Amino acid sequence: MKLVIGNDHAAVDMKNEIKQYLEEKGIEIVDVGTNSTDSFNYPVSGYRVGKMVAEGKVDGGIAICGTGVGISLACNKVDGVRACCCSEPYSAEMSKRHNNANVVCFGARVIGIETAKQIVDAWINAKFEGGRHENRVNMIMEIQDTQQLRAAEEA
Repeated sequence: MKLVIGNDHAAVDMKNEIKQYLEEKGIEIVDVGTNSTDSFNYPVSGYRVGKMVAEGKVDGGIAICGTGVGISLACNKVDGVRACCCSEPYSAEMSKRHNNANVVCFGARVIGIETAKQIVDAWINAKFEGGRHENRVNMIMEIQDTQQLRAAEEA
C-alpha cells in the first residue's frame, strides 16, 4: 500500500508520528507536507494530497491541519477526491465503507496521537461496501461533475 500524507505547521509532529507508525507497518508514505512549524498554508498540502490521490499515484491520502477541517475542504476541491474529517475511528471506518473516502483528515489540535493512529487504522482496514452505497457515491460524483443532481430535480 502506498499513501500520501500532507500537513500544515500545526501538524508537523503528528504527521511525523503517523508517518513513522505507518512505515513500521510496511506502508509506503509520500510526504507532501511541511516539516517546519513556521506558518504554512494548509491548502497547499491539501491540494498536493488530493492531486496525488485523484491521479492514482497513491492508494489514498491522509491530511492533517489544526482542526482537519480546512485541509479537508482543500482536498475536496480536487476532482475525484472524497475527503472526510474525522475525530474518532468509527467515522473514519464508515467514511470508507459507505462513502469510499479516499482521503482521511483530522486535526492535530483536536485529537491526540493515539486517537489519530486509531483513525488511520480504522480507515485503512475498512473496505468499501458498494451496493446501495455505490449509488450514493455516484450521486456525489454527479454533483461534482455536473453541479446538478438528477434525483433531486426529479423529486
